[in-house]
Amino acid sequence: MDEDTGGERPRRSAARATAPTAPEARASAAGVVPAAAPPARHDPIPTPLRVASEVSGRLLVVAAALGLLIYLVILLRIVVIPVAIAVLLAALLAPVVQWLAVRRVPRGLATALVLVGGLALLGGLLSFVINTFISGFPELRRQLVASVTSAQQLLAGPPFNLPDDWLADLPARLGQTVSDNRGALTSGALSTAATVGEIVAGIALAFFALIFFLYDGPRIWRFLLRLAPRSHRDRVAVAGLRSFATLVGYVRATAIVAIVDATGIGLGLYLVGVPLAVPLAALVFLGAFIPTVGAVLTGTVAVLIALVANGPVEALIVLAIVIAVQQLEGNVLQPLLLGRAVRLHELAIVLAVAAGVVIAGITGALLAVPLLAVVNTAVRSFTAPHEHDPASVDAVDPGQALPPTAGPRRPGTLARLRHRLLGPRGE
Repeated sequence: MDEDTGGERPRRSAARATAPTAPEARASAAGVVPAAAPPARHDPIPTPLRVASEVSGRLLVVAAALGLLIYLVILLRIVVIPVAIAVLLAALLAPVVQWLAVRRVPRGLATALVLVGGLALLGGLLSFVINTFISGFPELRRQLVASVTSAQQLLAGPPFNLPDDWLADLPARLGQTVSDNRGALTSGALSTAATVGEIVAGIALAFFALIFFLYDGPRIWRFLLRLAPRSHRDRVAVAGLRSFATLVGYVRATAIVAIVDATGIGLGLYLVGVPLAVPLAALVFLGAFIPTVGAVLTGTVAVLIALVANGPVEALIVLAIVIAVQQLEGNVLQPLLLGRAVRLHELAIVLAVAAGVVIAGITGALLAVPLLAVVNTAVRSFTAPHEHDPASVDAVDPGQALPPTAGPRRPGTLARLRHRLLGPRGE
């Protein structure tokens, strides 16, 4: 029985293969001989080369679009940068406004209270730092003069053996250099004045944008959502809300880390006896908002001033304090405060800061990492298999920055330590 079946199948397959198709049967009935099929053409371009060319073409289009976007941002930097800074400040202050609004405070009054309180705090801090700098500058100048004198004595002796008249005429030569380049300095001063005018205009624009972001932020976001296709509007809304929650967490954590850095390094400078400890602590606070690079630069400035003002031993002590504070920041504070939602690889942070510096200087370095964190969260939300309803996502809660299917939750530090010491539970 099996042999008959096995022999019948090849005969049926051969019959199907030799049977004419329906168009061939109709053509044969009409007496028309069908034309022979043309021979297959051989493609002279290898498949890998063709695929590579198509991918390269698409990459060129994407690169051109990104280049145009960057060109527009640079062209409109006087508008883009203040608005971006206003968004960062809104991420820092919006939770306070939301907290007051939940407690039945009118949103306009809550916005006014937060802005007035923030401006008062910022103005008091700047006044304190400037007054401290002015009062401590004579001592720093005295230390600088003493350091220059000791440096001249060092250069006059072996192994440098520079002539005394050359070292004595150094201030006069500096003055002559200034006189010879007066035209260049004047043009530089004029450009600086123009830059100061741009800065003042940018501060005013950032302030007004911040007012409207805090007072009318939800309605502005609903208006922007109209640009998205209706079929994907909910997904875009959730991605935007989670991105802003990431920004809230990033700014909050960065502010806390900056306060800890400034307090630790400033206290160390004060105990060592370095002049201008408070202005240097304020500089460390501002530099902490530029991840990785800012802490290194401001710490280097503190060490150099300690070296000039106090000597090499105190400079080494300040260097040890700076390294200890930065290790505390990198290994404890940032992982604890930022969490998985805004944690980025160190290489990605350094590359983002470098690209920001090339594109927009210090401002680009300040905005590059939060922009990268926002894009990272948006991509995670878009690529998640499932997302929540937009009404259930709180934009000012950093705990809702991750989509629900972002993966299993990573155990905390204490849980990992217990696992290493005691093993898994139940063993």
